[in-house]
Amino acid sequence: MVANKKAIGDQAEQLACAYLTQQGLVLLKANFSIRLGEIDLIMRDTANNMLVFVEVRYRKNNHYGGAAGSVTVQKQRKIIKTAAFYLQRYAPNSCARFDVIALEGDLNGYYEMNWIVDAFQLT
Repeated sequence: MVANKKAIGDQAEQLACAYLTQQGLVLLKANFSIRLGEIDLIMRDTANNMLVFVEVRYRKNNHYGGAAGSVTVQKQRKIIKTAAFYLQRYAPNSCARFDVIALEGDLNGYYEMNWIVDAFQLT
């Protein structure tokens, strides 16, 4: 079951990355991980030269709040701390935002993808 969840998560991240690339973003790093946490995708928005930290969430259905609703305040804090480390280490003078890609449905059939730009802030 765990291997299957990992494969599904990887597939969701690949779909999200392909979509964002079509929208003009450039992938810098996938699955950036440190002790503090992990960021699914780190991309650059070429329209405004901004770093974009992307959290990809997948749910088979929208019960219990759906994919977007699963990005809790605690999860946001972990992403923010991990992003702060990345910015300090690799891109100290960069502007950044936090986006969420929420996928719901059958990843091998019909699914909906919702791109939430600037989903949460550094506050």
